[in-house]
Amino acid sequence: MSDAASRRGRQLSANPTADSPRRASARSEWLAVPLMVTVDLLALVIAGAIAFVVRQEVLGPAGDLSENVADASSAMTAGWLLAIAFLNGYDRRLLPSGPELFRNVLHASVAAFGIVGAVVYLLDLELSRAYFLAFFALGPPLLVIDRLVLRRALNALRVRGHLRSSVIAVGPVEHVDDLARTIHRERWLGMDIVGAVIPASSRAVVGEQSTRGIPVLGTEADLLAIAAERSPEVLLFTAGSTANAEEFRRTAWALEDRDIRVIVVPALTEISAERVSMRPVAGLPLVHMDLPRARRAVTWAKRAFDVVGSALALVLLSPVLGLIALSVKLNDGGPVIFRQERVGHDGKLFEFLKFRTMVTDAEAIQVEMTERWAQDKGNDVMFKMRNDPRITKPGRFLRRYSLDELPQLWNVVRGEMSLVGPRPALPREVAVYTEDAHRRHNVRPGITGLWQVSGRSDLSWEDTMRLDLYYVDNWSFTQDLLILIRTVRAVISSAGAY
Repeated sequence: MSDAASRRGRQLSANPTADSPRRASARSEWLAVPLMVTVDLLALVIAGAIAFVVRQEVLGPAGDLSENVADASSAMTAGWLLAIAFLNGYDRRLLPSGPELFRNVLHASVAAFGIVGAVVYLLDLELSRAYFLAFFALGPPLLVIDRLVLRRALNALRVRGHLRSSVIAVGPVEHVDDLARTIHRERWLGMDIVGAVIPASSRAVVGEQSTRGIPVLGTEADLLAIAAERSPEVLLFTAGSTANAEEFRRTAWALEDRDIRVIVVPALTEISAERVSMRPVAGLPLVHMDLPRARRAVTWAKRAFDVVGSALALVLLSPVLGLIALSVKLNDGGPVIFRQERVGHDGKLFEFLKFRTMVTDAEAIQVEMTERWAQDKGNDVMFKMRNDPRITKPGRFLRRYSLDELPQLWNVVRGEMSLVGPRPALPREVAVYTEDAHRRHNVRPGITGLWQVSGRSDLSWEDTMRLDLYYVDNWSFTQDLLILIRTVRAVISSAGAY
């Protein structure tokens, strides 16, 4: 970056009018911290009140220690909040996404439990065990719930256009467009790219727009001046954004006195946080990445979980399965189960089971519908229609709440499918797969998966494949459990179900 540009940036940074919108936005963002403290305090007060009721039920009115309990509750609450703050539980940057926020709160809860327990024991304080255990049993889940509610509220506001951050992306225009595509898709991130700053060697022309309509504001030599004039809330550096490490360091020095967040996007995509760790060595921020986890997704542990879970579900849902079978049969007298050839693990074909939701000659009719371009949902590979005339009356209800998928529990028991995994594809779909898309066959297909809980038929083919490959590469038991929980919400909302 040239000295002239640096001087121009420092001159513009002295202009108070350029900073006012940025400071106003920063103040509103900092409100997240006192809000988290307030709801945590409320959660712990509720936990303390319930714990007191539990204590009264256990001990009865004899030997009333209400004053001691109130004092102990106040001290434990204050200590708990301090532990959360000390263990980074109030980092506003963690609120929008990621498990770190919840993990920090739980770590603080464990620390508070151990410290308070030790103090009570060592000082031989008079405190009801029932109250102590109930308080620390109720507190952690209430704290996690209040964080979850705050996160959902924040992300919902961002999706609706509130509390959004203006972003200037720095890097080659093609990388900026890739980032813009992701940010536009994930609106809950709350970012709006308002311009791009490109390397001096870029072929893009200053003053024109990228293919995604992002204006090119200037080159990296003008970055400080542009940042001072536009006052963005975030500077987003992509791969190849600066000529060398020293240039980036000088840019960071120049930005030190400005209230601007700096985010660096490495040349890594579709990798979960569990597979990445940063370990600085000799001043180098080395990013260590675990290899993809497709093999772990077909281990005996996942298989055992699938067998136990599906067998238990079949037993518990047997009355529901019987009622569904009866309604399908009484509707038109046709077969109850729809059987179809699908592609499974390692590309092997298997017989896919569903409750029949369409007329008996649905596949023959689809050929005619496809030829007439009657499709209005799905994507270039998957045929879907919002109001498919082939669907029967009971079938429409079954599809809306995904009840037609329940016979696939038997596919899971037989080892052909998993509870969680990529969508089982039709052979005609696989015939048009790219080479990368075949990687989804490295694991068993699932009854539910990232595709099903992220929009289903409303997704493009590219997004569908991206989610499936992300699941294969980043598999974990935690992710499976979260997908199963999200499936319940997706089924209830019936979004994208056709």
